[in-house]
Parts: sequence; structure tokens; C-alpha cells
Amino acid sequence: MIFERVVRPGLFRVGGGDAEAAHEWTLGRLGALSRRPAALAALRARYLVRAPRTVFGVEFPNPVGLAAGMDKDGAALPAWPALGFGFVEVGTVTAHAQPGNPRPRLFRLRDSEAVVNRMGFNNAGAPALAARLAALPRPIGVPLGISLGKSKVTPLEDAVGDYLTAYRALRGHGDYFAVNVSSPNTPGLRALQDRAHLDALLAALVGEKPVLVKIAPDLTEPAVAELLEVCLARGAAGVIATNTTLSRDGLAPTDRDRGAQTGGLSGRPLAARAREVVSFVHRETGGRLPIIGVGGIVDPDDAARMLDAGASLVQLYTGFIYRGPALVRAAARAAATATPVGVASR
Repeated sequence: MIFERVVRPGLFRVGGGDAEAAHEWTLGRLGALSRRPAALAALRARYLVRAPRTVFGVEFPNPVGLAAGMDKDGAALPAWPALGFGFVEVGTVTAHAQPGNPRPRLFRLRDSEAVVNRMGFNNAGAPALAARLAALPRPIGVPLGISLGKSKVTPLEDAVGDYLTAYRALRGHGDYFAVNVSSPNTPGLRALQDRAHLDALLAALVGEKPVLVKIAPDLTEPAVAELLEVCLARGAAGVIATNTTLSRDGLAPTDRDRGAQTGGLSGRPLAARAREVVSFVHRETGGRLPIIGVGGIVDPDDAARMLDAGASLVQLYTGFIYRGPALVRAAARAAATATPVGVASR
């Protein structure tokens, strides 16, 4: 309640209400917090809930993680476990540093508890992230995932080499890797979900570390089924379902004009569709592929329903923006009492 009544209104005023300015300000404060071990320990004692499970061979203290996009360059990694997260996914990172799309590119839809973004994989590049991770005291206390994307300057036909360059720079630092082929904000990227492109990509990347594929919520069921065939054939460790959506279904009437911005929508309006995709993946694979469920989790019941749909783990992004660390703790508690439907290990 303190977060929603006091902290959130203050954050939403940062930069004159500019969402990206608030994001950057928050990362800066969390980065400073990351250098204060006593404060981190106190927060961890308050927020971190133990609900351990092992998924794709990795041990997680609880199944509630931070989704990619919140901390692209790993600026505040030690802070996230202190706020209750059982794992953290950094990125999306690309082989080449890139500024992303022009600002403004991040928009809050408050009445819908949603966000539209067209960030465009803005990041400092894989070598810079590798250097930061190498300098960071390890371990951070929870598993670290690294989301990989294609550099905008790289032609689609050279995507495999581009992903490999980023992976090779970072493979010593991640507990798992997510192959992001589903962002709507990099031209042509979603074509990498097609059978031939994805097959070549996974053939190059699957190996010593678990590799998961992040899919779009806008794919048809036949397209998802084809993608899953490739994942199973190539030994992918799992699927992350889902990325942001191009749909604008479910927006509050007051948000429809602002929601018409170009970009991917996340938050509450995505919840039902994300669960549908998770449920389909679970049924289609017979539970053979672990699923990280993400999309529209803004309260503990959403997390429990995602797990009931077949997810083994869940991730938060937009829900955290609107509800703060209390949501992380409550979602982890809900997960601790839920009976997992998804794959417990692989």
C-alpha cells in the first residue's frame, strides 16, 4: 500500500511523467543500493520467499523472476534478489551496442495497468555486459538468465552469426540463455520464429548451457506447434511465453488513444492470452518443455493461474512497475502453496 500510495506516484512524476526517465532514475537508485551489502541483506530478509524448485537443471530459490527489459545492461543486479526475485534475466543484449529507437518510446497506460514500448533493444552490447558481469561479485544469490537478440545492423541472413557472437561473449556468465526472436520492435526479427530460421539458430546455440526460446503471443496455434517441434528436435531447454503483443484488446477506454502508440503492449490486458499460449505449449509438448510464463501478472492470483496453466516459473515486469516488491513476495508465496503443473526438472 505504501508503494502504491506514495512511492509509485512519486516515480510516475519523475522526468515530468516520462516513463523512461523514471525507469533510468530507478535503475540508478537500485545500482547505488547494490553497493550497500547491509541494506541488501535487510531487504532480502523481508522480501525473499523460499519456494525452491529445479527447472532445466537449474536450482531456483523461488519461481518468480524478473523479466528481460527491466535491467538490460545489468546495472543493478544485486538489488533484484533483495527485492524478492528468485531469478533475474538481463538484456535483451545484442552483439553490437545500439541506441534503440528514438524517444519517446515507453508509455504507461495507467487505467489498464499496462505499458507500450518500442525500445528497440537499446543496450551497451554484449562485450560491455560481459565486462560488467566479470567485475561483479558472484554469485548474486539467484540464477542469472541472459536474453539475446539480433543487432539491428545485422541482416536477417546473418542472424545466426550475430547471436553466436553475443552468446560467446557471455556464455561464462549466464545460468541460462533466452533467444529473443519475438520482439515486435526490431524489423524482421519475428521471422526468426519460422522453422528454417529457428532451426539454424538453435543448431548453433544449443550446447553447454540451457537455451530457451521466447515466443510472441500473436502467433497462431499451428505456428506455435511448428516452433515447438523445432525446439524439441534441437534440444532447447524450454520456452518463455510470452513477449509483448501487437494487439490492443482489453485496454480501458481511457487508454485507447495513448495505447495506439506503435510498439508492444505488456501488462494486465495480455494476461489471458499469455496463459492461453502457456496452456497450449504445455498440452502440445506433453509437459516435455519447461515454460517460463510471463505476461499480465499484476497480482498473486495471476501468478498462481500461470503456474496452473503449465508454467514451471513466472516472470514479472509491468506488474512490478505498478505494484512494486510486495507483488514479488506475494506471488512467491502463492507459488509456494501451488501444486506445479509444469515440468519440475529436465
